Amino acid sequence: MLKTRSVHSPAAPADGLRVLVTRFRGRALPRSRYDLWVPSLGPSEQLLRRWLRGGLSWGAFARAYRAELFLPGRIDARNRTVKNHGQKFLLRVLKHLAATGNVTLLCHCGEAAAHCHRHVLARLIRSSRI
Repeated sequence: MLKTRSVHSPAAPADGLRVLVTRFRGRALPRSRYDLWVPSLGPSEQLLRRWLRGGLSWGAFARAYRAELFLPGRIDARNRTVKNHGQKFLLRVLKHLAATGNVTLLCHCGEAAAHCHRHVLARLIRSSRI
């Protein structure tokens, strides 16, 4: 099962694999708060700053974030078949892990935050588009 939580919420056994999906880990955040940190699954610094400053609507942010997840990296130019810098593969791995056990996507946003990229990421992983 795929879930989302705040990294600041107390860990629970039902969380399973706790995956921090932010560009910034946080200076005071102990590594015991998560099992795996995947900064490449967080929104880019530029996109996040635009959203936080109010320069984007939530819908525009969510669309731009989903698009960023599938942008090719420079290394993709050297690959004929496997593109997208491994992101699609990583999303499929998380989907498979969530089908066989509990996976919790973590972010620094509050537990009750409705507008958080972790929800967009969870919907994408649950979808059949990856």
